[in-house]
Amino acid sequence: MSGSRAAKRYAKAVLLQATDVNLASVVFDDMQTISTTISESNELNEMLQSPVYKDEDKKEALIKIFVNQSDTTKSLISTLITNKRASLLNDVASSYIDLYKESQGIKVAQVTTAIPLTSELETKVLAKVKELTGSDKVTLESSIDESIIGGFILRIGDLQYNASISNSLAKIKREFSKSI
Repeated sequence: MSGSRAAKRYAKAVLLQATDVNLASVVFDDMQTISTTISESNELNEMLQSPVYKDEDKKEALIKIFVNQSDTTKSLISTLITNKRASLLNDVASSYIDLYKESQGIKVAQVTTAIPLTSELETKVLAKVKELTGSDKVTLESSIDESIIGGFILRIGDLQYNASISNSLAKIKREFSKSI
């Protein structure tokens, strides 16, 4: 789970509030938008982290940027600004996403490969993960790490299966070192 303890607390509170009014999935979509927007905009991230900008300016900018979000999300933004915690917005969004997935029983499988997965291969990996977890609610997050040379690394929760070439080479190196 990502973020600080404070971010997790805000995320839990928003999830409880959104669940009470049956808007948890709407706020989930909002949080994904917020997380993506802040992650992709260095200027926005710098503005949120900077003590130079006034809280009113931060609030005005965020409300204009996230004008199409739900009232619950706008209320969260206002609360964070009021409490001088605007810098936590991205962490709160990430924590909310994690908490929502957990509450819905959605498993997240992370696949790391040396090259991008094709859609056909992604479908096969997703089917295998569903088979392994016994859950139909599985999402696949893929990332690229050229240092693994080839193969893949699959993480589901605390479990990890490393079928990368770099891992195989490291095993061979350890075995070779033992025999010398």
